[in-house]
Amino acid sequence: MSQFQQIDSTENIRTVIKAAFDTDLPLSGGWGYTQDIATLIDDNPDKLPLSQLEHMIASMRAYLEMNLTQEKAKRYGSINLREVDRSVVEKEKQLYHKVIYEISAMREEVYAAFIDEYKEGYGKENFDIALHFQRRKEATLIRKEIHWFEVSQVI
Repeated sequence: MSQFQQIDSTENIRTVIKAAFDTDLPLSGGWGYTQDIATLIDDNPDKLPLSQLEHMIASMRAYLEMNLTQEKAKRYGSINLREVDRSVVEKEKQLYHKVIYEISAMREEVYAAFIDEYKEGYGKENFDIALHFQRRKEATLIRKEIHWFEVSQVI
């Protein structure tokens, strides 16, 4: 399984997200790899359901790890997160969400080739769609990652 480098915590999370995604989120703290460097959600001005906001932040982290910080040949695309577990932890009067996500992704070049194959083959008699999707499934990387969020300010 591929290993991805954790995002450097010395840069301000809000600044990194603004630069990478042109989105200004009221965040501070770290990238949520552990409870000690949890992502602090300082506000929720759009009143999004908290699980959706957390999913968006975790998706940005995954995209930074798996795509934006990788050399072109090692970049992943089609990155999708699915929440598989959630727990609430209280520590020193602070409330945390510990969320486990299953992340699926495929190398960008491989994904592009599958898309082209699908477009060219779809509707043709000799195109084995079941085999196509089986090969796509086999080419997909699946990983599980924990993301810690400190949510005391927004609960």
